[in-house]
Amino acid sequence: MRLILSSLAVLALAACSSETEAPAPAEPPPPVELGGVNLDQPLRALGTEPFWGVDVTANELLYSGVDRPERRATHDGPEVMGTVATWQGTTPDGGAMTLTLMATECSDGMSDRTYPLTARLQVGDETLNGCAASTSAIETVGESGRVIDAPADPAS
Repeated sequence: MRLILSSLAVLALAACSSETEAPAPAEPPPPVELGGVNLDQPLRALGTEPFWGVDVTANELLYSGVDRPERRATHDGPEVMGTVATWQGTTPDGGAMTLTLMATECSDGMSDRTYPLTARLQVGDETLNGCAASTSAIETVGESGRVIDAPADPAS
């Protein structure tokens, strides 16, 4: 009996002192992309006739336009289905704002730019059509050409 108790004590001590492996750090999920555009970064959708724009951040849609009041809507991120991403937003007064981006090239009709995404914005009872890309790509492109983010510099 002493032998059994001694063996159990040794096993119990061994179990307590054994090193446990720490779980491997979880890899972050890959970014959600649509038409080659990372949807996890700030985005901008815009249109002409009438001129309008929507800035998309991590939790907000900010709508503005010529002769239109600025409107903000909170959102919980995009719902992505195939080649379409949709943000459902709610304004402080409970109004709805829906931005839909489609992975099809788009021209704004006013410049010689080609955007990677086509946009549709529903604000109240108005539907506006336009184009979209990452904010950084729109801010760095000229008045013509493809609106795309520059490739990352491997030296940095």
